[in-house]
Amino acid sequence: MVQLSNHSRMIDLLRQVYGENDDPEQVVIGDEERNKLMALHPGARTELRNENGPYSWILLVPTTSDLMYQFLNGTINENQLFHQTEVGIKYDALYLCSALILPEFRRKGLVKNAAINAISSILEDHSIKYLFYWPFSEEGTKLAESLANKFNLPLLRKNR
Repeated sequence: MVQLSNHSRMIDLLRQVYGENDDPEQVVIGDEERNKLMALHPGARTELRNENGPYSWILLVPTTSDLMYQFLNGTINENQLFHQTEVGIKYDALYLCSALILPEFRRKGLVKNAAINAISSILEDHSIKYLFYWPFSEEGTKLAESLANKFNLPLLRKNR
């Protein structure tokens, strides 16, 4: 039996959780988007990996509270939020865009710890006043609540 690489399994998990990339309102992360994430802040994209490849991806989008409120009230979608966020400005809001981990690595605190490190690095450069998210799972909601508590940030939620 051939074992799939972690990368292939992560792509399958991504499709399971977020759909088949057929939702034009969701941001799809390709090479251009990965480069923009790193330009927004090096902490915006975290990948945990072992010898079989990545087993967790965390995407955080530092942005402005103006864009955050537009997203939360439905004036703009996630794709527009990402693409309208400018590189090289001061950010005051942080979008927990995605946090995925393969099943055998869950419930060990790996995603939470990686997210804490990423957010801490973003906070070194930006005065973040809000954490916001768009829930796709109960685990994602728990992570968002835990991170908001850890950093004493108000947590805002996009309704489906």
